Amino acid sequence: MLSSILKKVKPSLLVNSRIITRTYATKEVTVRDAINSALDEELARDEKVFIMGEEVAQYNGAYKITKGLFDKYGGDRIIDTPITEAGFAGIGVGAAMAGTRPIIEFMTFNFAMQAIDHIINSSAKTHYMSGGKVFNPIVWRGPNGPPTAVGAQHSQCFAAWYGSVPGLKVVAPWSAADHRGLLKSAIRDDNPVVYLESELLYNYKFNLTDQEQDKEYLVPIGKAKVEREGKDVTIVGFSRIVSNCIEAAEILAKEGISAEVINLRTIRPLDAETIVNSLKKTNKLVTVEEGWSQSGVGAEISALMMEHAFDYLDAPIERICGADVPMPYASNLESAAMIQTQNIVNAAKRVTQRNK
Repeated sequence: MLSSILKKVKPSLLVNSRIITRTYATKEVTVRDAINSALDEELARDEKVFIMGEEVAQYNGAYKITKGLFDKYGGDRIIDTPITEAGFAGIGVGAAMAGTRPIIEFMTFNFAMQAIDHIINSSAKTHYMSGGKVFNPIVWRGPNGPPTAVGAQHSQCFAAWYGSVPGLKVVAPWSAADHRGLLKSAIRDDNPVVYLESELLYNYKFNLTDQEQDKEYLVPIGKAKVEREGKDVTIVGFSRIVSNCIEAAEILAKEGISAEVINLRTIRPLDAETIVNSLKKTNKLVTVEEGWSQSGVGAEISALMMEHAFDYLDAPIERICGADVPMPYASNLESAAMIQTQNIVNAAKRVTQRNK
């Protein structure tokens, strides 16, 4: 049987009568480099793509995300702007309507509040208000959520804000592969996409497989990923906090609690199906987000689970969120306001009724 199969295999795949099996080479990269490579490849692939924002060109970006792109593509496609978010956001919306694919960088999404009218009223609503005739293929990207030591006005998570808006797609990647694949999908999408990064993730290192390094590697928008399988409790998070969720799962495993960790990846459209399927197995749920609790992403997930998976719940859903205060500047208060891994561990123990 095997010999008959081997006769059909092309000679180029045979060496000394042995089939060559391909192994994927891995490469360690930072999240910063993963974003940069995705931008570079999409700029090379489509001449309609351009980047605009404060310090993105000659300074190589405030966080060096756009490093080298100005030298490679020039000032017509990597465009520095004045400190006027409302201005360059409006230009981006108009350019997208005219057939280009702008990538608008905000130095932080806290500054995007200056441009909220363009993002919501112009970008998100135009396709619907035009009866489907006008598209707005634009990517709004930049760091979101708390970094450290920058105070209340630079530390807010906007995932729930943008996630509530029809007409927007909202993604919040975690790993290097997430950042590459989701950014490429966002740039190629005909809808406006809010692409939420984390400043604290930029230096995190991940391994990319050969497949994930491919120029055509895409991660579908709207699909969560199970990062760790478990059977006792489901922990759902997105962006940087996925690292804490995995760390919490490792601590719980040492105490005999098997936690399944879901990397949400997309806030809108929300992948409720993946969470429901996990809940059918674990019957307990903990949601984790760096934003505030009221009207947050965890609140939306909780409502969806009540609607679609109530009969599978064996315990109340636990929501772990940032403290319900503006982010303090003092380091000791900041640490108390931000989510710590132990907060997630404690919540998982409460829902599994194993809190000692």
